[in-house]
Parts: sequence; structure tokens; C-alpha cells
Amino acid sequence: MTTPAATPIDVLLVEDDPGDELMTREAFEDNKIGNTLHVVRDGEEALDFLYRRGAHTDVPQPDLILLDLNLPKYDGRQVLEKIKSDPALSHIPVVVLTTSAAEEDILRSYKLHANAYVTKPVDLDQFIAAVRQIDDFFVQVVRLPRQSG
Repeated sequence: MTTPAATPIDVLLVEDDPGDELMTREAFEDNKIGNTLHVVRDGEEALDFLYRRGAHTDVPQPDLILLDLNLPKYDGRQVLEKIKSDPALSHIPVVVLTTSAAEEDILRSYKLHANAYVTKPVDLDQFIAAVRQIDDFFVQVVRLPRQSG
């Protein structure tokens, strides 16, 4: 059930696990909204995407970021801190989507201004349902800032 205001958005998935990437893609494809899912596989590539460097010079600025914490090169905490401390990026909602249920990771993520923290369900159907709920919430429920460029 989509509302007329539900416009497709660009979502950046920062995920190094191919299985979790596949499940996230499946959740987006099965959901009826045509959001564009961009995928990067480590923290360095995430920053290259966000700053439009290297192979990512022509990418759109994402409307939503799904960020794993345990990443190669720069971990998700470092990426989150960089995003939220940069005035050009800090308005982008970041949902931490990770296997960690550790209280210290949850607390630190919110202290770094994550917009939400979701522990990845192990069950495939529950994982897909969780990603769909995130997608639905950010497309149909909340208002996102309009991109200026």
C-alpha cells in the first residue's frame, strides 16, 4: 500500500556479506516501490560513494543509508562518525543494520547520531521483513529532505 507521496528513493547499502546483500536486494525487489539500491562492500568504498570519488563520480547522493558495523578498511562506526560530522552529509538518515546486538554497539551508534539501529534477524523471512519495514518507513511514513544536487 503506497501513498501518492511515496516517491522512489536512492538507498546506499554498505554491506560486505554477499548473503546479506542478496537478502536485502530480494527485500527491495519484492517490495512494490521502485527504490534504487546501490551497494558498496567496505567503509572506504562507502566514503568514495558519498564523496563521489573514483569509480563513483556520477552517483546520486543517497536518501537513506543502510550501514553494517563490521566492515573491512573503515568499520561502520568510523563511516557513521564521518557522515554525521559532515554538514554536507549529516542530514542523510543512517540505519545501522548489523548482526551485533551488543549494548555498547547500540549505544555508540546512537551517540554517533544513527537514526535507527536494527539487529539483523538470522531467519531469512524475518530478515526480508525487517528490511521491508525499514524501506516502508523511510518511503511512506517519514519525510526526507529533497536533494539539491
